Amino acid sequence: MISVEELYALYKKCAGITTDSRNIKDGVMFFALKGEKFDGNDFALEALKSGARYAVVDRFLLEGTAYRGRKCVVVENSLEMLQKLAAYHRKQIDIPVVGITGTNGKTTTKELVAAVLARKYNLVATQDNFNNHIGVPLTLFRLDERTEMAVVEMGASAPGEIAELTKIVQPTCGLITTVGKAHLQGFGSFEGVKKAKGELYDVLRQRGGTVFYNADNEDLCEMVSHRQGLRTRKYGVKEQGVKILPSTAESPYLRLEMEKDGKPVTIATHLVGAYNADNVMAALAIGEFFEVPFHKAVAAIEAYKPSNSRSQLVKTKENTLVIDAYNANPSSMRASLDNFAATDFANKVLMLGDMLELGQESSEEHRDILRRAMEVAPAIFVVGESFSRASRTLHADPRQVKAFPDIDALKAHLQENPLKASTILIKGSNGIHMQKIVDSL
Repeated sequence: MISVEELYALYKKCAGITTDSRNIKDGVMFFALKGEKFDGNDFALEALKSGARYAVVDRFLLEGTAYRGRKCVVVENSLEMLQKLAAYHRKQIDIPVVGITGTNGKTTTKELVAAVLARKYNLVATQDNFNNHIGVPLTLFRLDERTEMAVVEMGASAPGEIAELTKIVQPTCGLITTVGKAHLQGFGSFEGVKKAKGELYDVLRQRGGTVFYNADNEDLCEMVSHRQGLRTRKYGVKEQGVKILPSTAESPYLRLEMEKDGKPVTIATHLVGAYNADNVMAALAIGEFFEVPFHKAVAAIEAYKPSNSRSQLVKTKENTLVIDAYNANPSSMRASLDNFAATDFANKVLMLGDMLELGQESSEEHRDILRRAMEVAPAIFVVGESFSRASRTLHADPRQVKAFPDIDALKAHLQENPLKASTILIKGSNGIHMQKIVDSL
């Protein structure tokens, strides 16, 4: 079998890495990965015919003898080799790398941190939410001799995953945005979440790296205090005496007021939700650590506009939409509801999709969230089995709460009963596809 060093020598001759045989550019190295419904080995020969220089496979190809040997590289496990090669590549590039994980806000925080650091450095950052065992290695392969810094987001749904990803990323510093009740099916409990996310702290302590932590968050403070010898830099809205200015229907975006060098500074973002204040403060803290001038950091934060259904405000022809539908768990759902309740929007409507992967706590958590939702808005549309069951269990008034088995059923209802002049909060786990409702509003 080929060694990592030998494969790296072949990689250096290539124009990049891809795992998608439908997206082959001349000279790339194709890794044949397996998914639930596909086996990349089946497409290796096709990738080579399309212009790939090498195909890394873990199943011997019985056909296409002309493509064996020097072009088809056989390894024991293609995914493991992809990760080992990415880690080896990372070692060749001696730059600061910021690792980011957390239950809520990690993608927004990553985007804000990247926006700030890019004002001073040639930066590579995780694209979209490529934060898993495949996306993280692919991010690292974008590093080259011109890269001065990287920001890498890491997601996890089970114990040990953050530890594995940090071995690949080798961060020099990092932060956990929050710890909350998400992926409980995989982590087992809230304590399991804290232990799993805390793997980032453990690796940074071993490597002598710096941990940025929100001093306003009791759970993070506890996690830091239990790790003696950890290098830390704290930040926080309360910790730094920052004021969150009130949001209104006319001015719904998050605005912060703080002092810098004895002078008041207002930061006007394009983010909806006071809960994003922690993400802003994290970006400022990391920017300061890496000596990005404060005025440039503020300008970067103010210029950032969210996308991909995260903390977005969208005005359609008929309604105003607050879209936070990329993912959901009890803590993020409650934060969104509280923020929506605190803003004087007219004709409030909630469209909430199930929170997935909560395990045994799912029924209770959905009931609790629905109770809070019923305090926030007179019109609520829930999508999914768990919220529908909660509606029945709570004997919710059908005039206030309407339940639908899936997003298509809700779309069909809205075609017959369109909403107008409403402000609508849309939130749910990604698997419920709440973002599909936007075109119906």
